Amino acid sequence: MKAFILNSGLGYRMGEYTREYPKCMTYIDEKESILSRQLKMLADLNIRDIIITTGPFENKLKEYCISLGLPMKYTFVHNEKYMDTNYIYSIYKAREQIQDDDLLFMHGDLVFEFRVLEGILGRTDSCMAVSSKEKLSEKDFKAIVADQTIQKISVELFEDAIAAQPLYKLNREDWKIWLDQICNYCEAGKVTCYAEKALNEVLDQINLRPYDIKDDLCNEIDDKNDLIRVSAKVHEMKERIVYMAFATDVIHSGHIAILKKASHMGRLVVGVLSDYAVASYKRFPLIPFRERKELLENIQGVYKVIEQKQLSYKENLCKLRPAYVIHGDDWKKGNLKPIRDEVIHILQEYGGQLIEFPYSENEIYKSIEKRMQAELSIPDFRRGRLKKAIELKGYVNAIEAHSGITGLIAENTIVEQEGKIYQFDAIWVSSLCDSTTKGKPDIELVDMTSRFRTIDDIMEVTTKPIIFDGDTGGLIEHFVYTVKSLERVGVSMIIIEDKTGLKKNSLFGTEVKQTQDSMEQFCEKLSAGRRAKKTDDFMIVARIESLILEKGINDALKRAEAYVAAGADGIMIHSRKKEPDEVFQFADEFRKTDKKTPLVVVPTTFHTVREEEFYHHGFNVIIYANQLTRSGIPAMQKTAKTILENHRAKEADELCMPIQEIITLIPEEN
Repeated sequence: MKAFILNSGLGYRMGEYTREYPKCMTYIDEKESILSRQLKMLADLNIRDIIITTGPFENKLKEYCISLGLPMKYTFVHNEKYMDTNYIYSIYKAREQIQDDDLLFMHGDLVFEFRVLEGILGRTDSCMAVSSKEKLSEKDFKAIVADQTIQKISVELFEDAIAAQPLYKLNREDWKIWLDQICNYCEAGKVTCYAEKALNEVLDQINLRPYDIKDDLCNEIDDKNDLIRVSAKVHEMKERIVYMAFATDVIHSGHIAILKKASHMGRLVVGVLSDYAVASYKRFPLIPFRERKELLENIQGVYKVIEQKQLSYKENLCKLRPAYVIHGDDWKKGNLKPIRDEVIHILQEYGGQLIEFPYSENEIYKSIEKRMQAELSIPDFRRGRLKKAIELKGYVNAIEAHSGITGLIAENTIVEQEGKIYQFDAIWVSSLCDSTTKGKPDIELVDMTSRFRTIDDIMEVTTKPIIFDGDTGGLIEHFVYTVKSLERVGVSMIIIEDKTGLKKNSLFGTEVKQTQDSMEQFCEKLSAGRRAKKTDDFMIVARIESLILEKGINDALKRAEAYVAAGADGIMIHSRKKEPDEVFQFADEFRKTDKKTPLVVVPTTFHTVREEEFYHHGFNVIIYANQLTRSGIPAMQKTAKTILENHRAKEADELCMPIQEIITLIPEEN
């Protein structure tokens, strides 16, 4: 598409402003002229081929355009008869340059806001800017509209007319019809009338639609009064606040394009989501808040960068009261829709407006997102995220996974509640669930090679940090090897329990023979594991079985102190009671002397406690250790029984996920 700008007029009604320069070079504020404003907007909308007609001060106009340094290809067409002709003749002179393309056609004294230009360019049909809200003016164009089609355009129209402005987007076929008629006029000597007179004669052949700009700015500057009025509007627009929120780590060309568009609408304030907000919404950020903020501060057109502490916009919108909020249209559905609904509600309260740009499906941007996802899976990066998340959020939650498919469920399950997004922070690879899935008892029978295969299956399709159930850790020599291996593949944490001998599930308690390791021996194991670590990111957590084996709080606290001193990066306290009293008591007493060491809890039996209550008592990691396995088995049993009872599969269909959903559940690439 080409842009065609008429600048061949005398502009005599502007007085001293046009004595030495063409009218289009008149400044409407301290930084922008009419023409520079037009051209900058066109550049930001990727319109590069510009045809400009010239009249008086031709050379000054040419030099001025070049001096702007915009990525434009200019073609200048001089109307040597500018004293004796109207712009219809200037169009005729430029006919060779403008006849074979779709065309954006405007007068050179027209001042409009960015979204007017973007909106008209976004139309697929031929259209003209009109306003259903603008008061009719004697000196400006008006249009008659019927059946959503422009029937006539003239300055003289008033009855049943609507305000119109000489800003057109014309498809090549429609433009050719109008241009041919312009040529007929000029070759017949009709060179002093408006080009719209020729247009009116062929409107029955052109499907010219009205594009209603309503209250948006789009006005010609014909005289000094127009200049004062339009300049005031431009100043007002530049003072209004435009707000955008950014959660992304990587700023690509698509983001830059939207930022440019938004900056034309007023003072662009960018809200950078806090690390906490990003982590709660999609994933732990690749780049920390401070660096993301600094990156956006250095982008041209951004007026100010502030923190958006939560996923919800409410705090910043109530503080700033922006005229516009800008966002891609991808949040019209999915987990972010409630956030969008909240934004709309707040804006309606004071008259603000949400503007949504089409979400880009550009393959380049998709590839960037894939690379970011891939980076999240890199062992060195994945390993360190759990520790950072604990530091950032205060507490994290994890759910068990025992296969690739349960890993995907853990990775992708997201819930929206009251303007917040909730998801699991990490994945727990349980010894019990791993053994159960393989049809073996939970007695450390499944060898480490097999368990590493489970880790690999989960890591292949997920990005979240992994917490590994290390049972007793085995012999010290074996534990050292396990630590090295887990750290190398990118696991974030191993939890080992202070028991010896044949492992029995802790929830059996004293009903079966279970032997707690000596404090000294277990400390030696922890110390050996700590020495084996290569990074501070990998965490070794000591699980204390004193409450399980009914040895009391004091024994548990004594062991906790010794284990931390021996090198444990965290403490897990376990209980098989249905009430949380004893784990709360332990945590409260532990926190009196140790404020830093992370506390881990597995609330399998005391499952009524909410995560916030655990955090209140000082816990930092809450693990849902077996729920996916326990819920999956009854569901499969019921399906199997239904098929046997009915001797067919039809009745079981309502218990099953549709085949199409299964197909789409598993991504082709990860």
